[in-house]
Amino acid sequence: MTIVFKVSDNVKEKMIKYYENLKREKTPPYAIFQAQEEDTIITLYNSGKVMFQGISADIDANIWIDQERHLNNRIIDINPKKEKDKKDKPTFINCATIGSDEVGTGDYFGPIIVTASFVSKENMNFLIDLGVRDSKKLTDEKIIKIGKEVINKIPHVTFALDNKSFNKFSQQGFNMNKIKAILHNKVLVEMIKKEKGNYDKIVVDQFVYPKKYYDHISDAKEKATNITFLTHAEDKCLSVAASSIISRYIFLEKIKKMSEELKIDIPKGAGSKVDEVALQIVKDKGFDYLDNIAKINFKNTDKIKDTKVY
Repeated sequence: MTIVFKVSDNVKEKMIKYYENLKREKTPPYAIFQAQEEDTIITLYNSGKVMFQGISADIDANIWIDQERHLNNRIIDINPKKEKDKKDKPTFINCATIGSDEVGTGDYFGPIIVTASFVSKENMNFLIDLGVRDSKKLTDEKIIKIGKEVINKIPHVTFALDNKSFNKFSQQGFNMNKIKAILHNKVLVEMIKKEKGNYDKIVVDQFVYPKKYYDHISDAKEKATNITFLTHAEDKCLSVAASSIISRYIFLEKIKKMSEELKIDIPKGAGSKVDEVALQIVKDKGFDYLDNIAKINFKNTDKIKDTKVY
């Protein structure tokens, strides 16, 4: 997977700082740096364009797409042009579908929220008129505005993986894609039970090859099968788009509640602002408290450890 977009100057500076210790020795022509984080290669060019390459490129790219949204109110669409032309015309317009999507995988703070939704033919116009599309392309204000309407109208199943549980999975050697596959399967199985064959297709936004997805859920007692895996599925399938909206709305509510409890504004993403807030929390409550509110395997944790403030 390859994702390319242009970043603003303030985000560019944050990227240079964030990837400082992950840089490769050789820098490609016209590039500021090339870095590698896990299985993703990141190249930032002098022009401001950044390229993410690898199986998890979308996860790493979304960290900076979120930064653009929060810092500059920019909505970055990473779809190729041929898909942009179709984004208002879902592929499954005449199909009743169950679709799933998740949020929170690129955020240091907060849970992972995954939702499966069922969209009947009768509910398609409701979602189209509401302007539902992938939550990554909507501002938080828009999500908050329409999220409750989608939740109240569209049948869905949602599961929130809290940070303690995520960290236990990570300690057991589960990578992000395996965790995502387990969670998608969980909500899809429950949604299928609720709808009892009323749907035509099951659609998942592809984050890993289908064979690997099924390998990841091989130990599950119940499995959702016959899944259609699509890249950018939220632009082609309204049930995936609805799930994206619902998941994002719930995630924002969780972050809001966390901010109120800790009496500090909890930032989204995994950038330098997150490092600052995490450090403050560690000073106030101790390092071990992070296990309750953060994904410990993120690089942010290593930066906090290096400060030795706890």
